[in-house]
Amino acid sequence: MHLTPETSERLTAGVARLTRTARQLGHRVAADLYGDLPSFGWAMLVPLEQDGPQRCSALAVAAGVDVSVASRQVAALERAGYVQRQPDPRDGRASLINLSAAGVAALARTREVRGQWAVAALDDWTEGEARQLTALLEKLADGLDRAGRRPVVPPSRLPADAPPTAAVR
Repeated sequence: MHLTPETSERLTAGVARLTRTARQLGHRVAADLYGDLPSFGWAMLVPLEQDGPQRCSALAVAAGVDVSVASRQVAALERAGYVQRQPDPRDGRASLINLSAAGVAALARTREVRGQWAVAALDDWTEGEARQLTALLEKLADGLDRAGRRPVVPPSRLPADAPPTAAVR
């Protein structure tokens, strides 16, 4: 797909603004949104909810962090009572991380608050507009995932006849 420079600029500026707003908003409302759940808790607990007990290394992959980071985060979540460790039945030397009842409750509470924020943010939107936004955001996230796996070609190394968006790939 070829985007005009204007569209490309508006898109990247819009994504940057959305990211910046979400980050600023997140800092201001973290206590309301996550309660006692640490900010990284959501990324660690949702995979446990969706896929069941798993090793810390699998959680690291799901959360997109290094295993050492995931290990520290899991330890904090365990101290707070959101997760529990159990021996891995296939390898007694390893442990599986499992969502606790407190973790299930924290996810439910967070979903409820996030839902309230979404309703407030989109209070003048139609259901159709909200569904369209959702579909487009999912499509954008998929595209960003794909683009993130491709090497970036610096503009100085592009052939003279390459389209302007080739540097993004």
